[in-house]
Amino acid sequence: MTQFGTLLINGLSLGCIDALIALGFVIVFKATRVVNFAHGSLLLLGAYIVGRAHGELGFAPAVLLAVAVTAAAGVLIAAVLLRRVRLADPGTLAILTLGVDIVLVTELTRRIGTDLLTIGDPWGAAVVGVGPIRLPETRIAAAAAAVVLVGGFLAAVKFSDWGVALRAAAQRPQTAALMGVRLGRVAAGAWALAGGLAAVAGLFFTAFPSPGVSGSVGQAALGAAVPAAVLGGLDSTTGALVGGLVVGVTSTLAAGYQDQLAFAGRGFGSVVPYLVMLLVLLARPAGLFGSKEVTRV
Repeated sequence: MTQFGTLLINGLSLGCIDALIALGFVIVFKATRVVNFAHGSLLLLGAYIVGRAHGELGFAPAVLLAVAVTAAAGVLIAAVLLRRVRLADPGTLAILTLGVDIVLVTELTRRIGTDLLTIGDPWGAAVVGVGPIRLPETRIAAAAAAVVLVGGFLAAVKFSDWGVALRAAAQRPQTAALMGVRLGRVAAGAWALAGGLAAVAGLFFTAFPSPGVSGSVGQAALGAAVPAAVLGGLDSTTGALVGGLVVGVTSTLAAGYQDQLAFAGRGFGSVVPYLVMLLVLLARPAGLFGSKEVTRV
């Protein structure tokens, strides 16, 4: 029971990080209907900036710089690339973001080289013990940050003018445009917010117990974001949160019980989130909280 409790708590804390990654992924899709495969590279960009800048600026200023740069990078992708092909089909736009991801990851990997960057976070390798359960302080900080950021986002969506415009653009974009909602500004805000969330998620994704910032971080983050967002529902922020927690818990449990699951192969822990996603989609094609698409003929 001690092992299960430890794995469950660690899985929930990891799920908070996965939920932040998936939330940024879902925000862009909700506002623009674009599946943003460049989200993993934005996360890597944020972690890279913190890793390079914290020595000179300090940890907190480096994080603020990373959030600002990744938010600007998200807006740049939306403004320079996607607006020029805004009449293209969603599949073309998704491939375009995949191309951006490849270019950005390749350049960042070249700059990082073979070394691992540390982000200089104040928690280090400290561990908190609650009875027999041990939990890294970074995971506690990640859970607290996720609660604050997600709560702030939900409040902004419900009460702010931008949030009302986002909901209107997501549900009825043509009607929203006729009512005076500037879809371009809503989309730019969504890309900026997703970029900022990617930087924060990148900070915790590469902190202890992770080894540090490497070129493979973006791919690993996207590997967690896609099943979390899809099984929760691509157009549902609530689904992103639930999906992130499900991915974190299932992958942690599978890794923790890998000896008992040896018959399934050593990499079974990384496959479990996709297996759960497949089972959910077989029962609910739109995801747990996704909106069902109705076509009239």
